[in-house]
Amino acid sequence: MTAAVQRRMGGAEWGYLLALGFAWGGVFLFNRLALGDFPPFTLVFLRLGIAAPLLLALVHAQGERMPRSPKTWAAFFLMGILNNALPFTLFVWAQQTISSGLASIINALTPVATALVCHAMTTDEKLTRAKAAGVLLGLAGVIALIGPGALGGLGHDVIAELVLLLAPISYAFAGLWGRRFRELPVAVPAAGMVTCSALTMLPVALLHDEPWRLAPGLVASLAVLATAVIATALAYWLYFRILKTAGATNLLLVTILMPPIALLLGAIVLSERITGSALIGLGLIFLGLAAIDGRLLGWIGRRRGRRPAAPPLSSPQRR
Repeated sequence: MTAAVQRRMGGAEWGYLLALGFAWGGVFLFNRLALGDFPPFTLVFLRLGIAAPLLLALVHAQGERMPRSPKTWAAFFLMGILNNALPFTLFVWAQQTISSGLASIINALTPVATALVCHAMTTDEKLTRAKAAGVLLGLAGVIALIGPGALGGLGHDVIAELVLLLAPISYAFAGLWGRRFRELPVAVPAAGMVTCSALTMLPVALLHDEPWRLAPGLVASLAVLATAVIATALAYWLYFRILKTAGATNLLLVTILMPPIALLLGAIVLSERITGSALIGLGLIFLGLAAIDGRLLGWIGRRRGRRPAAPPLSSPQRR
């Protein structure tokens, strides 16, 4: 294992991770509230366009400077496409027809997609048997979520669910690409990425949605503000803070926290029904994440190893 994978999280990192889970778990609720008055492209642009100057101001307040290298900004641009513009658009488009809880569960497939992408494109993060089992469990979770609807006929909801599976794949490639920013101050890659993705979405929103014709209500406007300030500006500062101090593997644990938070918020605020298939899918994805992460299996192994009556076994394999 690399040093990044072996890093332990202290109390501060766990606090940051929990805060990030609430920030990103709540974004699905904010999207549902905002979509009543804002079309998808405009919603994504406003989320990014409001967050970008906040993050740039944070960089300035911390005494840092944004890089001037065209190569670095090109890297920010691609990161913004993979980590913001594309998946954000997919989520708000899909959430016009599917629930916030279901969207968050599909989002929880990000570590599964990351494991597959890293296996295919890296030399130091190949799939182990535990990770392969995690991938299969994650895929089983998706089948539990969208299988019954697919068997009943390819309706619009199922199409949205299938298209939304592209978002975890995009996030997986973003995580791979984002490794190159680990040496930068925490707020700098967040500001660069969000700024580039906002500029990408601006012409799309202007040409497609004609946002000057909108007359949004207070609730939708506050929801957009929450997605920008809480779920984007604050969340990405937390994202790169955890990535820098605790590593990418620990950071992926946030996806375990997001679905139950989103399901709970959707049930309380939007009266969304938590179905049995959603709980089964969530459970399978959770088991897949636990297998990919390895922490739970390692803890079980250590607990078994402490039993005084247990006979000695062969030397454990080291990964």
